[in-house]
Amino acid sequence: MTTLRFEDGTVHIATEDERVGAALAGLPSVESDPRSGGYRAPAMQYAAIRDAIEAVGIDPDDRIGTGDDLSLSTAYDLREYQQAALDAWLDAGSRGVVELPTGAGKTVLAVGAMVAHSVPTLVVVPTIDLQDQWIRELETEFDVPVGRFGGGEQRQEAITVSTYDSAYLRADAVGGDFGLVVFDEVHHLGGEGYQDIPRFLTAPARLGLTATFERPDGAHERVAELVGPRVYHLDVDDLAGEHLADYEVRRIEVELTSEERETYDEAQSTFVNYLKSSGLSMQSGSDYQKLVMRSGNDPRAREALLAKQRARDVMMNSDAKVDKLGRLLARHRDDRVIIFTASTDLVYRIARRFLVPPITSETGTKERREILARFRDGTYDTVVAANVLDEGVDVPDANVGILLSGSGSEREFTQRLGRILRPKADDSTALLYELVSVETAEERVADRRR
Repeated sequence: MTTLRFEDGTVHIATEDERVGAALAGLPSVESDPRSGGYRAPAMQYAAIRDAIEAVGIDPDDRIGTGDDLSLSTAYDLREYQQAALDAWLDAGSRGVVELPTGAGKTVLAVGAMVAHSVPTLVVVPTIDLQDQWIRELETEFDVPVGRFGGGEQRQEAITVSTYDSAYLRADAVGGDFGLVVFDEVHHLGGEGYQDIPRFLTAPARLGLTATFERPDGAHERVAELVGPRVYHLDVDDLAGEHLADYEVRRIEVELTSEERETYDEAQSTFVNYLKSSGLSMQSGSDYQKLVMRSGNDPRAREALLAKQRARDVMMNSDAKVDKLGRLLARHRDDRVIIFTASTDLVYRIARRFLVPPITSETGTKERREILARFRDGTYDTVVAANVLDEGVDVPDANVGILLSGSGSEREFTQRLGRILRPKADDSTALLYELVSVETAEERVADRRR
């Protein structure tokens, strides 16, 4: 008898059949387990192990509960591109990543995948807000109780939605209970700690969802090993005008004041002069980390780091940007506007000057939800946020975005653009304004994210 069991994030194969040992010999990470007399492998190898054993004519006693039939159905009528994405994923053996822009209905695609398999499913999301959104959607669509790992609750059901943090803590205990796992914002698996989640899950079917799969650090290659390769891709321009709103990005260049220019040039010169003598090029994140480490015991490195921050603050938070923002808000007084910044201080400055509700990392969950609810129902027509609306939050429709400052991340830019791209009832064009301080490093930052 050959028996398969899930144990602490691994698959244990108990057998005395020599054919099993020969069948498993060619699989990676399968090792003999002297203590039990069988074999052991990471849980993610479950499907390959079962296939190898069955290929030599053995029907194992499989005690891993991933295949219970839930008989799910959906009233959703998938759009053509959603069906094409689902078909591509199924054709790839139900493993892989689908890359679609924000607002393109990735949740609907996941529902289609869940119906196609109708097995116990774990959905993993980055935030409590997204978790709440998924649970509401799935309970409505399937009319079944949906479990939750996270937000102060640990309740498992055949369909369960977990935050990444809770999945990291629970995967080694429950990883044998699901036949399908859906990773929303799958690029989060690029973080080393989170990679244990897919390792500890036996789920043969794995679907990753994201608007921006590739990571600058190359960690998407590891995601492809754990979940599957990118099997379908569409960008904003592929869907704009039909399934998403037409859009226009307008870059507006602003000048620093004479005082700001003097402060910026002095700080930037201090920073650049240090780089010239330090051997650092700042072409990668590792160089920045080296600078931070050196600043702990090198006064010149600390001075350079502080100078870099002063220059950044000046170019990103200039007076001209705030003045231009006022004119844009007056122009779009009848529109729904989201203002994006990279600075919490700037958010509060704008909130005080223009009397718009602020959302930052300091905003409590209850208050943030109340602000977004009032933005949704029209009580507020404008909100200003520092990074926290980029992903992982259910943001109501807007048709104008104003990008006052941000990083050079293509992912961040794509997420912010996606916040204004849901189709409009009047077929109007969405507008994203990008305010850039001229003759500063911000010009290169803005070019990089595009």
